[in-house]
Amino acid sequence: MEILYVTHPVFVQHDTGSWHPERPARLAAAERGVWAAGLGVRRVEAALVDRELLTSVHAASYVTAIERFCAAGGGALDADTVAGEASWDAALRAAGAGPQAVGLLEGAEDVTAFLAVRPPGHHALVDQAMGFCLFNNVVVTAAFLTAAGWKVAIVDWDVHHGNGTQALTWNDPDVLYISAHQHPFYPMTGRIDERGGRGAEGTVINIPLPAGSAGDVYREATHRIILPAIRSFAPDWLLVSAGFDAHDDDPLADLRLQAGDYGQAAAALATLVPPHRTLSFLEGGYHLAAITSSVAQALKGFAGQLDPADGSAASPAEAFEVVAAVERSIG
Repeated sequence: MEILYVTHPVFVQHDTGSWHPERPARLAAAERGVWAAGLGVRRVEAALVDRELLTSVHAASYVTAIERFCAAGGGALDADTVAGEASWDAALRAAGAGPQAVGLLEGAEDVTAFLAVRPPGHHALVDQAMGFCLFNNVVVTAAFLTAAGWKVAIVDWDVHHGNGTQALTWNDPDVLYISAHQHPFYPMTGRIDERGGRGAEGTVINIPLPAGSAGDVYREATHRIILPAIRSFAPDWLLVSAGFDAHDDDPLADLRLQAGDYGQAAAALATLVPPHRTLSFLEGGYHLAAITSSVAQALKGFAGQLDPADGSAASPAEAFEVVAAVERSIG
């Protein structure tokens, strides 16, 4: 198995400030994980997104506003989200990495893509930056694929609900969005009853887990909810919003995954589509050693080289009740 590893030096230049948890060191940690997976690596530099594609997802006025904001030197877009002069180029390449990877994967065999990009994307709304995100990288790629007639499943295992991804795909029957996340927690969306818009009912599945949830309930949710739903939807492509902040060591959240749990999740997802139809996008994750080990295990899982998960952590009973409630809601 080979990893198509897409990144770019400008991502390090996206300057969020020395105080910010979404910092350039995360990229070096992720790259250590790519190499630690022990697979073949093909490194390519992320391309700029096509502006027309970007404005098919985000309001043109918003795209222009971000461009001008960065050109003027940047600053704080909200209490959490920061951009600087180099952030414009970084954001364009973070959004362009996915469509580029799709083109590079077409016709390939035994290869999966890992996109180590900054800024992350899954909180970005049609006309609003939030949660460290400027443009919604995974939705831009999904739009690129659905425009070509493909069906897309997005699995989001970041500890935070991808409110932007949900909102931007809410009415699209060709995109299935599944998120397992801590709840109640930022951004306070992602309830079980959020199921998709008119004409796309059932294309959103949220698994809102309580603090303290661990790998045991993630495996339960994977086999009872995620795998059956994706098989029923029968997508052509799988996009993973691969945040690693549900790790037990992460400082910003309260879930208890271990690196091996990401490997287990990836191995299960690898049964759904061919590896060259899978792209993983770096989202959150703020403990550097946890990022490295989790990236390595996830990539090994996609390659079918699974290490045992650490099953020492046990989820609270209410976490399994959430899984049962989600299963009932699907019907």
